[in-house]
Amino acid sequence: MMHSSTRAAQAPAIKAFESFDEARLREMSPNGSLRTFPRKTVVVNEGDLTDSLYVVMSGSVKIYMSDAKGKEVIVAVIRAGDYFGEVVLDGGPRSASVATLENCRLFVIPQGDVRGLVERNAEFANDLILRLISRVRSLADTVRSLALKDVYGRLVDFLESQAIEEGGTRVVHDRLTQNELAARIGASREMVSRILKDLGAGGYISVAGKQITLHRKLPARW
Repeated sequence: MMHSSTRAAQAPAIKAFESFDEARLREMSPNGSLRTFPRKTVVVNEGDLTDSLYVVMSGSVKIYMSDAKGKEVIVAVIRAGDYFGEVVLDGGPRSASVATLENCRLFVIPQGDVRGLVERNAEFANDLILRLISRVRSLADTVRSLALKDVYGRLVDFLESQAIEEGGTRVVHDRLTQNELAARIGASREMVSRILKDLGAGGYISVAGKQITLHRKLPARW
């Protein structure tokens, strides 16, 4: 499932495990196990062999890539009811790392059980196919954005895609630091800080804590 993206990957409409509790998951995956992870714990590392699929029972995780200097690009955020590790079927190395954003409970389904689910559970197999299609489309969008848009354009795209309408204004509720926001769009923190400051001075946005409110349509160019 891992790929580089300038915005959080959008999951398909169907979520195969959204309403499942631990008992139901154990029925579906006899060899599965429930594990708990504290906030800011690395669950899998890029390059690890792919041997399990992870269902997020509570909390949220980030999918990210990093270089030797520790610079990160966050490619997706996965929340409760969703899952990650869908490339488990080929058993190849993971192409990105996963870390918890908060305390998490993850149900771990080993590769053999995932193969059985694909064969026996049409809903899960359909969800997996739709998810992989979504990843391909997201990758195409990412390549287009990185090739054709500057940092400002990528930041505007991200804010527009994440904002939720509330009382005549739009609010980005994800409590992102400037470093995290920069990682989400593949930019430096300094550049993101300058753009946010200018948008704030122009009355386009306001930043309270880590919450960003969009007061009017953002300008096409910076």
